[in-house]
Amino acid sequence: MTESAIQPADITDELLATYETVIGLEVHCQLLTESKLFAQDRNIFGTEPNTNIGPLTLALPGTLPKINKKAVEYAVRLGLACGCSISKRTIFDRKNYFYPDLPKGYQISQDKKPICENGGVTIAIKNPEGKMAEKLIRFHHIHLEEDAGKSVHDGSDTETLLDYNRAGTPLVEMVSEPDLRSAEETGAFVTEIRRLVRYLQISDGNMEEGSLRCDVNVSIRKKGENKLGTKVEIKNMNSIRNMMRAISFEEKRQVSMLENGTEIQQETRMFDVESGQTYGMRVKETMNDYRYFPDPDLSPVVVSEEWLENIRESMPALPQQLREKFVNQYGIPAYDAMVLTDTREIAEYFEAVCSETSAFKAASNWLMGPVKSYLNDHGGTIEAFPVSPKILADLIQLSESGVVSNSVATQKIFPVLLEEPGRLPSEIASSNNWLQNSNTNELETLITEVINAMPDKVAAYRKGKKGLLGLFVGEVMKKSNGTADPKLINQLLAEKL
Repeated sequence: MTESAIQPADITDELLATYETVIGLEVHCQLLTESKLFAQDRNIFGTEPNTNIGPLTLALPGTLPKINKKAVEYAVRLGLACGCSISKRTIFDRKNYFYPDLPKGYQISQDKKPICENGGVTIAIKNPEGKMAEKLIRFHHIHLEEDAGKSVHDGSDTETLLDYNRAGTPLVEMVSEPDLRSAEETGAFVTEIRRLVRYLQISDGNMEEGSLRCDVNVSIRKKGENKLGTKVEIKNMNSIRNMMRAISFEEKRQVSMLENGTEIQQETRMFDVESGQTYGMRVKETMNDYRYFPDPDLSPVVVSEEWLENIRESMPALPQQLREKFVNQYGIPAYDAMVLTDTREIAEYFEAVCSETSAFKAASNWLMGPVKSYLNDHGGTIEAFPVSPKILADLIQLSESGVVSNSVATQKIFPVLLEEPGRLPSEIASSNNWLQNSNTNELETLITEVINAMPDKVAAYRKGKKGLLGLFVGEVMKKSNGTADPKLINQLLAEKL
């Protein structure tokens, strides 16, 4: 390549738009079972290295695996949530390869008959016109397998330490079809998967701890072509933001290679967080030969119709279902519904508030406004929020019925409830004299005082500067200590002026 060769940084948006990026994902998700997939060793994150291990995890001679039924149930739950077909009879295979963090010298996985096939996840993404549009990202299959151990380099260039705590942890691997076309779509896809596994309570979806990891396959082709380009795999992405950065760099790198007449190699690459660039790890000249064969120590797993029906009946309401319910039943905008279904806990809290008040839009505004601000400031989740849905609904009713003003509700009563969550909003308002004043005579007196104190503003208003009305309203509110009825003030001011 000459010095004048096109570099990834030289690729313009216009040039990039003449190519199409094709992306497929392999998403690995650790399951929240108490024990491992084929052993009774504890499945828990964050303990001292090599403490959650036993003879079977270490593959000592004479040990025999036994399937964890709960892990199979969790995989089926995920498959049902994604609209997959569930295999009624499935087997486990040995995937043979040698690596130091793989104690047995093979991984127990599924090859020919995965537990779930087809299905997909619907994402919402902006279309070229800037409007939100839904797109189905299909799955090829979802299979169960055990995780490997962890290699710890610990800053040393000469030795690698091995922690087998993770070895044998149950995983589901979700293999998508190459339906994704951008970093943004891929980010939305992984975000929706993470939200889904958390709703199902089968995984914490914590990418920072490795509970959710992605291998990203990226290829490019000229717009209008049907043939897929040579794909490059980016391994072990454990952050949605960094995954999107890696895709953005990789598509520019591949475009620059094609523009320079350089052939793209099928290879595995890693992502450097500091530089924002991918770098080569190993070249894939041929497909890996893992010599799969059925594990002779494990019997086939049979999912009976009765068991499948029991799992189906235990399924919670899923994000997409709740979004539709919130829009259709509670009449809130689609954007609100998207925000309120971000987590299962927020959605449940919102529904609990709505069961105590009919002011559904106001409830949505409160959760997306003051409640969310409190959670952000305190780094907490809705489970730790001190105000119960019933008390928040009472406060909303006070404000919506005009007993207290919105500013008093948000700026005075709400902070008291955060400190003293057991108190009733009506009692707080009454004891502090914060009930909204609708006494016309008293308000007219305050209005007269404000008008008399601002003759120049009154003259300007009468000459056409109607925007000054807000100034007068604000001054009257100050004089009433925030207890005056803003609607009544507006009416009386307009008459007086």
